Amino acid sequence: MHIYKNLLLLFISINFISCAGTNFSKLQKEMITDGNETKPMRVYLIDNKKDSVLLRTKSTFIKPNPKNKKLQLFAKRLVATVRDSSSLGVGIAAPQVGILKNIIVVQRLDKDNEPFEVYLNPIIQYYSKRKRPCPEGCLSIPNKRAITLDRAYEIKIAYDKLDGSHHLETIEDFVSVIFQHEIDHLNGILFIDHLLQESNR
Repeated sequence: MHIYKNLLLLFISINFISCAGTNFSKLQKEMITDGNETKPMRVYLIDNKKDSVLLRTKSTFIKPNPKNKKLQLFAKRLVATVRDSSSLGVGIAAPQVGILKNIIVVQRLDKDNEPFEVYLNPIIQYYSKRKRPCPEGCLSIPNKRAITLDRAYEIKIAYDKLDGSHHLETIEDFVSVIFQHEIDHLNGILFIDHLLQESNR
């Protein structure tokens, strides 16, 4: 009897670990695989009630795994979405396409050729006291642009890359604002929330 019980517990443990390692739910996998790596995904909008609930929900950790084909495909589709001619953004976060995982894409305007790069589990560890007033917009909030006043000029961030490596980096100026904007999305925060806080001061 004890042998069968132990075997059952072992089977459940292996199954749980296997599921946890996949990172994505069944629905998320279906969303990711409904197009190839060049097909943009639908951008969720704040004026859609169902979309709005998801955009206001905190995202979860994603396990970096270069062998996870769905993660690699999703990263490429996220880049395709932000580069799509109908979007023309400089950054995007996974929640904006309905996937509540800690993944963002940022256009590195501070690097040669201004590449779009993918970041997993980004965390801001330091905000400078110096601010960088900045005009902001959002793919999830069409036809809305305004100047935020409370973004830090310099930040220090920790993040993972798709190859599984971990990094620390200091980012400045406008690119710093892009990172702050996209990391906010992972916490269910929109740039209009900053505008509201500023107006209430």
